[in-house]
Parts: sequence; structure tokens; C-alpha cells
Amino acid sequence: MEMWSSALFLLVGLSPAVVFLLQLPDYTATQEGLWQDYKHGHQGPDSPGKRPFCSWKCLLLSLQWPGAFCQSVDKETLCKIPLSINNWTIHGLWPQKVGRCCSCWPMFESDVQELDPELNEHWPSLLKSQPSFHFWKQEWEKHGVCAACVEGMNSPLRYFQISLKLRGQLDIQRLLEDAGINPSCERPYKLGEVQSVLTPHLGDKHEVQCVTDDQGREVWFQVKIPISRNLTVGCDHHGDPEAQDSLQGHPCPPQVPFYYLPIDHEAPRRPCG
Repeated sequence: MEMWSSALFLLVGLSPAVVFLLQLPDYTATQEGLWQDYKHGHQGPDSPGKRPFCSWKCLLLSLQWPGAFCQSVDKETLCKIPLSINNWTIHGLWPQKVGRCCSCWPMFESDVQELDPELNEHWPSLLKSQPSFHFWKQEWEKHGVCAACVEGMNSPLRYFQISLKLRGQLDIQRLLEDAGINPSCERPYKLGEVQSVLTPHLGDKHEVQCVTDDQGREVWFQVKIPISRNLTVGCDHHGDPEAQDSLQGHPCPPQVPFYYLPIDHEAPRRPCG
């Protein structure tokens, strides 16, 4: 009784608006509840029929080739390649076949500040309209939060650290150079000769993706690599369009040679003139 008397005494003289605010549900507690559900893969009472948050078994690591990225976007003016970029870059690390993920974890620049140099080198935005941090933030909020129910990726910092580590372990450019496969405007490659180099390192379920350029040629621009939940190469992901970022790519046709174009920082969309 004494506690309630004290509380009533404190409310005396407060305006109705203040009293109303004191009666609102605790926002922090609500978010904490959402996070606990997410952390443990619970569906929650408001999402009947949804898959648990942590139901995914596979990740898809997508690496893109800047020399052909501009062929995959509609407008020539959208594309840029920073002068420091001369290697394959990360497009994303995407959990596959996920349900609807928690939207209760925003990302701030301070979360990944210590990774800025590595992210700018290996995960830059290649769009003029999109600063690199906005690209990273978008990837975290769409895909990273879905991966965060796994302890090793349960923060923006850890998610991006894992992505960078995987990209470093799967050094596509070095593998290709060692096999004599180099960017060229004249020399097309067959899917079989590229896969014979990559398969021992990326597994036999990886996908080599092309776009068709304005001259009607097949141009190699992306590799998608299935990664298991324990971060080893190879996983039967079966694809999940909702969990991927869409670009105008398609599997490189096995019977049609494709081009592995060089990077041209001055004319990124027309590296061969």
C-alpha cells in the first residue's frame, strides 16, 4: 500500500499526456522480446505458419567481377569502379530458404568502423547512387540479421568479418591467374574450362553467372558459392529467390563461349571500346 501511495503522489500534478505516456508498453522490453524470439528461432504468436528464423542450412556467397558488373545494370550512368578496385568483390552472403527475419537490429557506421579499409577494398558499392555504407547496411538488414542467429555471425561486425574471411579463402582471381585464365577483350572462355579450375576449390554446386552485353555477347560477371552452416564449401541450397539480391544475371550457357572482360575504371561499361 505504501508503494502505491508513493506512486500516486508522484503522479499528482502531471498532465493527462504525461500520464498516458507512462501507461504505454515498454518499447525496450518489446524489442528485447523480439530479439529473444529471433535469437532462439521462435516463431512467435503473431507469425503462424512462418518458418523459424534459424531454419536455414546453407549460405550463398556471391562474388562479382567489376569488369562486367556494369553490364548487369540498366543505365550506364549508374555504374562506377573505384580506382583501388582490381579484383573480385563481394556482392553478398545470403542465408538460403529463410523465413521472415527479425527487423529489430539496425546497423550503424560505428558497428563496422574497424573494418572500413577491408570492406572498401573487398565489398565496395559499384553504383554511383549508393555509398558503400548504405550497401553494407542494406545487406545486413536484408540478409545479415537472418544469419545472426548463428553465434559466429551474431552482430554486424561478426557477419562482415566472416564474409571477408570467406572471400579471402576463396581467392578466385588467384585460382584463375594460376590456370592462365585472365581478363581479355579478344579471348572467350568455355564454361567447362573455368569450372575445371574452380570446382576443386568451390565445390561442384557453384554457379558461374553471365549477363548479355549490348553486343549480344555472354559476359561473365558473378560466381555464387554454396556454403554450409559450419562455413565449409558445399551445400545443397536449391536456390531461394527471396533471399538473394536480383541482378540481370543467368547461368553461363555451357555451349556458348563467354568473355571475362578487363576492368576499365574510366569506361566501366565499355572496357573494350
